[in-house]
Amino acid sequence: MKKLFLLASLSFAALATHAQATGPLVVAADGSGQFRTVQAAIDAAPNQADKPVIIQLKPGTYHEKVTVPTLKTHLVLRGTDAAQTRITYSDHVGMPGITTPSSFSVLVQANDFTAENVTFENAAGYTAGQAVALNVEGDRAIFRHCRMIGNQDVLLLATGGSRQYYQDCYIEGTTDFIFGASTGVFNHCVIKSKKNSFVTAASTPPGQAYGFVFMDCKLTADTTLAKKVYLGRPWRPQAQVVYLRCELGSHIVPAGWDNWKNAENEKIAYYAEYKSTGPGANPTARVPWSHQLTAKEAKKYTLKQIFAGKEAWEPK
Repeated sequence: MKKLFLLASLSFAALATHAQATGPLVVAADGSGQFRTVQAAIDAAPNQADKPVIIQLKPGTYHEKVTVPTLKTHLVLRGTDAAQTRITYSDHVGMPGITTPSSFSVLVQANDFTAENVTFENAAGYTAGQAVALNVEGDRAIFRHCRMIGNQDVLLLATGGSRQYYQDCYIEGTTDFIFGASTGVFNHCVIKSKKNSFVTAASTPPGQAYGFVFMDCKLTADTTLAKKVYLGRPWRPQAQVVYLRCELGSHIVPAGWDNWKNAENEKIAYYAEYKSTGPGANPTARVPWSHQLTAKEAKKYTLKQIFAGKEAWEPK
């Protein structure tokens, strides 16, 4: 009997632990959830999950530097309202041991990560230099109704060959605030510039079919500080950035694109638009080495095509 009782107790304990680990895991800064910090909930999630593990964030501000390690697959970080649910930190280049990639407030290394209704912020300040809010290394990452807020180098799509999808998100910054090597699609996002500078700095690796693709986005600006903004400049020579049916504010300069003080980049970088609208849409004044797509050329920019890769993936 004692042996049976012990086995039953162990089985119950295992089930309870499993139930706690697979979620939903509730995080509340005020202590009303299972965890007070986002990192504690991530650490409690099972490794190598093959189904979604929900981490529910109650409204609040979470002052912490967060990492989603490689083994924490299929995590879903879910808030109820991005404006009231904020993960924030203030690391920046110039601090001891901090580089641009390691200045992140949130780092996602795992594959199949999803975030909904969450703000990712680097609060280092307007003059702090490079200060990443969100650094995404994993493949098949999805962000819906999220906000990425900071100044220089806000959103790092870090890894060549990885795929990331941003839907109905708000991204604001000053210089190169959307940058990196991944294939990234921005669908119906609002992109706000806060300085005379550059929106994108893609470092698309050689042989990668797609870089950054903006679909039906709206580019706005702080009109007192951002009156002359470029759509992008090439962090690496093979940079690829395409804007499809985007509304461009008057802050976008007529030339549109910059070669990062290297004319050789003009031979390799691929910068294109299709049916841009708004006062910043000026196809005849664009730099001659950029492209205005035909309807036929624009048809290849579908989620299925862009995210094909070795393993087919289409965000649902």
